[in-house]
Amino acid sequence: MTKIDQDNQESFSISELSATFNLTSRALRFYETKKLIEPTRAGSRRIYSKRDKARLALVVQGKNVGFSLDEIKEMLDLYDIRDGQKTQMKITSVKFRAQIAKLIEQKSQIEVAISELSKLCDQVDGVVSGKTSSMSIIEILDGKTVTLNNKIEALNTETQTHNAGIQTQ
Repeated sequence: MTKIDQDNQESFSISELSATFNLTSRALRFYETKKLIEPTRAGSRRIYSKRDKARLALVVQGKNVGFSLDEIKEMLDLYDIRDGQKTQMKITSVKFRAQIAKLIEQKSQIEVAISELSKLCDQVDGVVSGKTSSMSIIEILDGKTVTLNNKIEALNTETQTHNAGIQTQ
C-alpha cells in the first residue's frame, strides 16, 4: 500500500501500523494496554482509526526524545479537554523545555564520562605497553570511582529536584 493510499484510509490493521512505524504487533498491543491507542474490535481483530495512527506517531516521537509512556499519555490525553488544545499546548511546551534541559544535562554528564573513560583507557594502555609502572585495574579505578559516583549522585538529585518542580506547576 502506498503512502498516499494510507493517508486516505479510515482504518488500519495491526500489521499495517506495525509496518508503518517499524514496531512489533506486541508493542502495539502493549500501547493499547497503556490506553495510548484504543482500537475497535471486529471479533478478535483490532481495527485502528486515523486518531490511533496519529496518537501512535506521537508516541513513537515522544519515546525517541526520551519521554516515558506515562508522560506521553498525559500530554495526549489533554487533547480531550476540548479547549482548543490550549491546555495541551501549554503543558506540552513546559514538558518539552524540561526535557531539553534534562537532555542537555545528560549530554554534559556523558561528555564527562567519555573524558574519564578515555583517561582510564590511556592509563590501562600505558600499563599494558610497559610505558608506566605496573598497576592493577583496581588501583587505576580506585581514584576515579569516588569522583564518578559523586557526579552520578549529583545528576540524580538535580533530576529529582527538576521533576518535582515540573509536577507542582
